[in-house]
Amino acid sequence: MGWMSDETGLEKCAANYVPLTPLSHLRRAADVFANRTAVVYGDHRVTYAQYYARCTRLASALEGAGVQSGHVVATLLPNTPAQAEAHFGVPACGGVLNTINTRLDVDTVAYIFDHGGAALVLVDTQFLDLAEAAIARMENTGPKIIEVPDAAAGFPPSGRHTTYDDFTAGGDETYRWKMPTDEWESLALNYTSGTTGRPKGVVYHHRGAYLMTMGTVISWRMVLHPVFMQIVPLFHCNGWNHTWLMPLIGGTLVCARDITAKAIFDAIADEGVTHFGGAPIVLNMMVNATAQEQRDFSHVVEVFTAGAPPAPATLGKIEALGFNVTHVYGLTETYGHVTECIWREEDWGALDKAALATVKSRQGVAMPMMEEITVMDNTMTHIARDASTQGEIMIRGNSVMKGYFKNPQATAEAFKGGFFHSGDLAVQHGDGYIQIADRAKDIIISGGENISSVEIEGTLMGHDAVMLAAVVAKPDEKWGEVPCAFVELKQGADVDEATLIAFTRETLAGFKAPKKIVFQELPKTSTGKIQKFELRKLAAAL
Repeated sequence: MGWMSDETGLEKCAANYVPLTPLSHLRRAADVFANRTAVVYGDHRVTYAQYYARCTRLASALEGAGVQSGHVVATLLPNTPAQAEAHFGVPACGGVLNTINTRLDVDTVAYIFDHGGAALVLVDTQFLDLAEAAIARMENTGPKIIEVPDAAAGFPPSGRHTTYDDFTAGGDETYRWKMPTDEWESLALNYTSGTTGRPKGVVYHHRGAYLMTMGTVISWRMVLHPVFMQIVPLFHCNGWNHTWLMPLIGGTLVCARDITAKAIFDAIADEGVTHFGGAPIVLNMMVNATAQEQRDFSHVVEVFTAGAPPAPATLGKIEALGFNVTHVYGLTETYGHVTECIWREEDWGALDKAALATVKSRQGVAMPMMEEITVMDNTMTHIARDASTQGEIMIRGNSVMKGYFKNPQATAEAFKGGFFHSGDLAVQHGDGYIQIADRAKDIIISGGENISSVEIEGTLMGHDAVMLAAVVAKPDEKWGEVPCAFVELKQGADVDEATLIAFTRETLAGFKAPKKIVFQELPKTSTGKIQKFELRKLAAAL
């Protein structure tokens, strides 16, 4: 099927078939955009020709240190130039990049070193103690440490290890990159959060990352030479693949070590940042920035937000500041975002601000590089598109992981029925737009009724005093479990439990209203996600 009757001589060859890889973007940019600014970090400013040379020296130095094709090279780095360079330099020598969350505990980092088998690790001086302690706990031989100082940020060299600059100085700028011979070759190894057990290793291939970069350009309506601020940690889904994307269109990557409202506003005003991605907590931080932290700017800043569904109230407020927010959705297993809430002028153009913010908080439809993203029940049957029937988000396409490293059973379970099972419960609207109801584990079942924690959180976030809200199940003798809300108030704000519960009852059915509200700072991951597993422990003890 699909083959012509006579295809004699119509074979793949070097002229008509090249494995897809994001490495191609930087090789091209080094020529096409040679003199354009590629990376900015404080006083560090390099052109694309210089960026390519630095990545090439890193690749050469890694090979000289014994890294061979298929070997894992880890990093414990914030969003600094070395982390961006590793995204090209490591695979350029045939290595597989393993970016590790810098906020993990020693035991988990040791597990990842052991499980991934890293041969070498690039470590920011700030995290040297973590790396050294993790290596000391390993069952196997630990990776060689290359230290990456950042004196300007207060982390000068420790003197205990070879520094990144000294290491790469021994590299050869004429080194020939090892491009993949098969686009299914492994590009990166990323570990899930592991909140319910040991983290799983998610393996990316070159094809998936390449297509992610192409699809994102289309979905984000990008043109040549954007100025992109890397706010999403590069250890999280490789920063949603955006660092691999920038050379494709000659963009400037603005690295951000510490994420604060002031740093973001300064970068927009001083560097002309046009795009950034971030969790809803970043948007909330921007909305609640002080007058001293904010800066004036005259252009619209395009924002991708993903994570927990953003509260409609937050979306409404940030767009008034000059940001155009597109809600996207994805997982570590899908290289980052794979759905987008595409603007529908014909249906939404006349909506008022509150209604508009509500529809823009949907997860939306499949991005261009994906084949199918839908919602199914437990029999793998598509649910009704009635905005009320719930099912699980199912995903199929080229930007889905190869599988879980050294875990064939978990891989088979995740891909059962020919789709990746996300674990996220959602409804589907008549126009096909998906809207998350909850994570399967976050649904509250009270007296036989399913209650969405997301719905309650969105309602609470609509109160002027509330900065953040997270809702989990609290055990209850009568109902089995009831909603318990944890609320972080804005600075200087004051509201009591009874007032907030009454506020939720204005829009929610009585059984959905939280039965208990706890006021405290919410525990968060380094990517800004609220750690609900910690809140469940607290709720169980109330």
